[in-house]
Amino acid sequence: MDPPPQNPNVFLDPTSDSIPNLLENPNHYLSFSVPKKRRRGRSQRNPASFRLPLALPSDHPRTPASDEIIVINKEPKTEALIALSAGFPADSLTEEEIDASVLPVIGGIEQVNYTLIRNHIIAKWRENVSNWVSKKAFLDYIPQHYHALLDSAYNYLVSHGYINFGVASPIKEKTPAEPSKPAVIVIGAGLAGLAAARQLMRFGFRVTVLEGRKRAGGRVYTKKMEGGNRLCAAADLGGSVLTGTLGNPLGIVARQLGELLHKVRDKCPLYCADGRPVDPDTDVNVESAFNRLLDKASRLRQLMGEVSVDVSLGAALETFRQVFKDAVSDEEMNLFNWHLANLEYANAGLLSHLSLAFWDQDDPYDMGGDHCFLPGGNGKLVQALADNVPILYEKTVHTIRYSGDGVQVIAGSQVFEGDMALCTVPLGVLKKGSIKFIPELPQRKLDGIRRLGFGLLNKVAMLFPHVFWEMDLDTFGHLSDDSSRRGEFFLFYSYATVAGGPLLIALVAGEAAHKFESMPPTDAVTRVLQILKGIYEPKGIVVPEPIQTVCTRWGSDPFCFGSYSNVAVGASGDDYDILAESVGDGRLFFAGEATTRRYPATMHGAFLSGLREAANMAHHANIRTLKMKVDKAPSNAHSCASLLADLFREPDIEFGSFSVIFARKNTDPKSPAILRVTFSEPRRKCHAVAKQDQQHSNKLLFQQLQSHFNQQQQLHVYTVLSIQQVLDLREVRGGDEMRLNYLCEKLGVKLVGRKGLGMNADSVIDSIKAERGNRKPVSTPLTLKQGVSSKLKACIMKRKLIRRAKVVRKNHGSIDASSAIKISEEVKITDQVLPDVPVSGSIQNDLSNP
Repeated sequence: MDPPPQNPNVFLDPTSDSIPNLLENPNHYLSFSVPKKRRRGRSQRNPASFRLPLALPSDHPRTPASDEIIVINKEPKTEALIALSAGFPADSLTEEEIDASVLPVIGGIEQVNYTLIRNHIIAKWRENVSNWVSKKAFLDYIPQHYHALLDSAYNYLVSHGYINFGVASPIKEKTPAEPSKPAVIVIGAGLAGLAAARQLMRFGFRVTVLEGRKRAGGRVYTKKMEGGNRLCAAADLGGSVLTGTLGNPLGIVARQLGELLHKVRDKCPLYCADGRPVDPDTDVNVESAFNRLLDKASRLRQLMGEVSVDVSLGAALETFRQVFKDAVSDEEMNLFNWHLANLEYANAGLLSHLSLAFWDQDDPYDMGGDHCFLPGGNGKLVQALADNVPILYEKTVHTIRYSGDGVQVIAGSQVFEGDMALCTVPLGVLKKGSIKFIPELPQRKLDGIRRLGFGLLNKVAMLFPHVFWEMDLDTFGHLSDDSSRRGEFFLFYSYATVAGGPLLIALVAGEAAHKFESMPPTDAVTRVLQILKGIYEPKGIVVPEPIQTVCTRWGSDPFCFGSYSNVAVGASGDDYDILAESVGDGRLFFAGEATTRRYPATMHGAFLSGLREAANMAHHANIRTLKMKVDKAPSNAHSCASLLADLFREPDIEFGSFSVIFARKNTDPKSPAILRVTFSEPRRKCHAVAKQDQQHSNKLLFQQLQSHFNQQQQLHVYTVLSIQQVLDLREVRGGDEMRLNYLCEKLGVKLVGRKGLGMNADSVIDSIKAERGNRKPVSTPLTLKQGVSSKLKACIMKRKLIRRAKVVRKNHGSIDASSAIKISEEVKITDQVLPDVPVSGSIQNDLSNP
């Protein structure tokens, strides 16, 4: 189907995709493996334009720290690209950095210099990930008056696991011999649990890991298969592909181990149900039609808006297929079903269960680069990460008690006590209710657990006496003539070049994966051999009997009950954030691939979530140590922002970039309301910069790295007004900029972050939350200023739906960031701004265009 690569055996240094090498030869690293682990052959979204903070307007407000942009020895554009690969915007702060208060004031020259220093530190460590990069390394050439920014950037990167992580000796040596901080319990020794445990140990905590299995790794499991004549091979029965090596932290761990990665080669021939090769022209035509249908489905959900939350991707694709008749012959239909099976493999879920609105919500954060195998299996990573970590095996946790005083974790008849606990069990276990939480988890989290999907992928691993298939292949596919069995052994992975022996693995996805759970292993192997003989015997190749076979049953495994998460109908990316929220006043935390909206269903997503929660746990421990008052409802900065985001999903009044919530039971025009203002970079400017970037020789590289981020970055700030003031503000003519001037000059308000709203606002928010929790289908009528439009009244009367998220927001719904700069002298945006998750996109009205 695809031309063979020039080098049939490509082994890569896991971080030889460093940015300087990429700039010299970007095209080599920009190609994705086929089939892709995520979504094979599908065109990527157009990323945002790339912009570097190399200059500011002359009238931009200056900060006391400095009035000039710092110049560091390295090329800032190169370092910005490296920062992008690590998950940071090139020229701004992440939500996590803002939550951590890395700067006293958001924006201005000080933020520019902070990002330059931050990017430089990341790039410096990436030059040699086997060393510990110290703060002292930067003191000689970063001027004294920037050392406060250096301290902030360095401390944030180290504490949150963006640098100096992994298994290299200089990093392991930083773990103190004797713990000095409270005891913590980690439930689960998968990648999330291991990453968190190692980081917490380095922070000085006394860590105990409880693992129900007899091994570490969880859903990452490398089994050694053996046969006669000293044949053996390492078979990855769980997570197998390192998806995207640009910035992938597991690639960094592999590099620390001195391992070279094998690029999964693009060549992937497909074979018909009877074993004949698929006609190349038909293959190309059907794949193009399949991609067009995905594009049409994407445009459909934009037009449908919130209604698309209740529609499945499968229903949309099938409707379009019938309307446009993209697959008509039997061979075309079988080929189309193969692509559907591959999509179900990518999401570990039935298309009929996947959300049309949000099934691919993680696409903007896709890590670019090749998809790779680790020779010898990913068990090498697990073994290295588990080294010297105190793991107690065969400890199946069934109860977790948590309170403001600490936690108790009960496994069998044993009770483990600690200051905090981290739960990293798979979503399937939480759905099954295998663990009892006392008190019960908040309803918000229970609803998120229920809404998210958790799908299934199974495998048949076969060790043969010799390789009878083509050695220049890493993958080949097989079509089924039964749509209900389209995912049954639809794709084969050849591990002969990386497993140490002649190993083939057949994948079972979709509906077939569930039926496979009850299929006798002998029947499964017989069916696989029939497929292989149908492909190779017409070529005169004898297919031998396998020496050893293994069939997985991940759906029946009591420690996972499935494979990995997906966004089911009715769910959204917000539910990943909900699962990540801590409970019990910073005592019980959650990690795992189902707690990261950016990298779900990936090994690196699980790993990164463990580092994230280690930082959160250390933060809460420090607060308690310093005897600082912790806001109990919600219990941390993240849930504070989440609560406000929830309330603003259904604003009572909305106009331009302004939205308002208030307690409807108080109809007094003088009663308080919370006003939110959204600042955003306008798309028209993005297009202008994108046009400018077209002349850059590395445009494709910029675009790929930018896919980590949404097409617009938004910032939310707040103030408290009376309802009457809100209505007066709504009547101001001249657009959002005039409304902002009205706020400053007429009302004299100060726009602040969530934490700057104060106790009075907290009481208003609490009353709104309580009222909405008890809201009945028909709201209490509210007397508004004369002239309020029917649209506004309808907005006020809307009933709040369960976690119904907005899909897209029109461009006029945000304020031009440059306008905010012009009036920044009047509008004071204070520290600790907590932006919500950005929402971006454009509305297209033509469903007929391909």
